[in-house]
Amino acid sequence: QVQLVESGGGLVQAGGSLRLSCAASVRIFSSYVMAWFRQAPGKEREFVASIPWSGGKSDYADSVKGRFTISRDNVKNTVDLQMNSLNVEDTAVYYCAARGLRVSGNPKDYPYWGQGTQVTVSS
Repeated sequence: QVQLVESGGGLVQAGGSLRLSCAASVRIFSSYVMAWFRQAPGKEREFVASIPWSGGKSDYADSVKGRFTISRDNVKNTVDLQMNSLNVEDTAVYYCAARGLRVSGNPKDYPYWGQGTQVTVSS
């Protein structure tokens, strides 16, 4: 069983930064692909970033490339999302997700999800 708990959301002005963290309760964290998704009101859940189990090459949605950075610590069992240069379009509930095997940008491929953390960017 995998349990994921996000933290770090909040209210920030446009141009500001936030750092989200996801703590995983899992036996072998290092074997899981970790990802962040987000869902704005009235919109579908969308891919933000993923990082493979080895901590190798990360993948990002075009909308966040150059602004967001995903990282993981396989000792602390955490995955973080550093978000810089935030804009109002980044406002959403952000979810941490985990799966085995390969990285994927499809939320349907992820069986494990956190409860989400709200990020609100004001203009």
